This record gives sequence, structure tokens and C-alpha cells, in this order.
Amino acid sequence: MASLSGLASALESYRGRDRLIRTLGYCCQLIGGVLVEQGPARSEVGMRLGAGALSHCRTVLRLFDDLAMFVYTKDYGLGAEEEDTLVRWMSVLGNLADQLYYPCEHVAWAADARVLHVDSARWWTLSTALWGLSLLLGMARSLWVLLKLRQKLRSPTGAFTRAAAASEPLCSHSRLPRSKRRVLAAQVRAEVLTLLSNAADLANAVHWLPPGVLWAGRFPPWLVGLMGTVSSLLSVYQAARAGGPADAATP
Repeated sequence: MASLSGLASALESYRGRDRLIRTLGYCCQLIGGVLVEQGPARSEVGMRLGAGALSHCRTVLRLFDDLAMFVYTKDYGLGAEEEDTLVRWMSVLGNLADQLYYPCEHVAWAADARVLHVDSARWWTLSTALWGLSLLLGMARSLWVLLKLRQKLRSPTGAFTRAAAASEPLCSHSRLPRSKRRVLAAQVRAEVLTLLSNAADLANAVHWLPPGVLWAGRFPPWLVGLMGTVSSLLSVYQAARAGGPADAATP
């Protein structure tokens, strides 16, 4: 019952519901793509599953995400609280890319809905490129943070004070207190999961760019669904472990 209550609580929040819709949407695309590959007998069902109704639902819901993203970007500012300068500026640029992503997607959606008389394809391409840029910056940030964390794990001297180290038992192969080592190891796992999630999303982002850009347009539907499902499940797992922080919606 506890897990059921936790799921119900997650679904009451916008971010929790968005994660579930995203996961189900990509799972449907994965299953639909597999069915299409199996032959004409199942292709109709597969095409219906991969039609993207849940994806369109999320696009409509993201029409209201600009303000939340703006508040997050404003609160982060120039990242004055970040100790590492490189992490700070990668985060700032990532926030800027995310902030610009939303209005571009809104224009593309409005063009498809014939509210605006502009070329929607250009705006979809621009929004996808901004999403890809944000993912690249996120991956670079995770790699840099992982490097710094591994340095702390290997050479802990100077990372913590002697008083802090003396107050707790030490690992046999390191002068770093066990509790601090566990904290750093948890941070490493979180960054690795974020890196894998961003990499899966980036694969799809490149696929949705215009033909001629790397592997754009070359993924079969089932592979798009697989990449999205992997990314979504990792996001759900991280949110469950962290207690469901309120973050910007992932396309």
C-alpha cells in the first residue's frame, strides 16, 4: 500500500504525471515499432500505438512551462553558489537553451494548429536543436563533475578537514570517512544515470533534426521508442530516489 500511495502522490503532481505520460508514450512507440517490423498483420496496431497522441498531450502541457523555467533560471542566475566555474557556466548556458526551447516549440505548435502562419518545420528544428544543445551541455557537465568526484575519491586529502575525518571511521584504503565516501559514491551514481539519460535523449534529438545531420532520420520507430523508454525510466528512478524534485519538463 505504501508504494501505491507513493504512486498516487506522484501522479497528483504535474512533474510526476509528465514522467508517467512520457514513459508510457515511448513504451507505446517501442511496442508499436516492434509490431510494425513483424509484418503487415500487426502493422495497423503498431501504427496506432506509435501515433504519438501522448507526445502531443505533453507538447500542449508544456505551453505552460515557460514561467516555471523562468523562475528556475532566475533563481540560479549566474550560479554564484557553484564552486566550480566550468560547472557554473555550463549550467547557465544549459538554462538559457532550455528557456529558449519553450517559446520556439510553442511557435511550432501554433503553426501546426494554424494559429500562426509560419513554417512550423523551421521552428521544430530550432527547438530540437536547442534541446540537443541543452543535452550536450548536461552531458559535458556530468562528465566534468564525475572527473572531479573521482579525484576526490582517489585523493581525499584537502577535500575534508582533519576534524571531520577524525570524527568518523576511515576506509581501510583511504583516509576519507566512510560516510563521506558513501555520499560521493551516491553522487557518482546519480551523475552516471544523468549522463546515460541525456545520451539516450540526445540520440533521439539528432534523429529528429533535418536529414544530413549525423544519423538524422535513420532511426526506426522501435529504436526511438527504446531510447526514449530508457531515458524515461532512468528519470523516474532518479526522481523516486530523490523524492521527486520539481525540475523542468523533458521533451
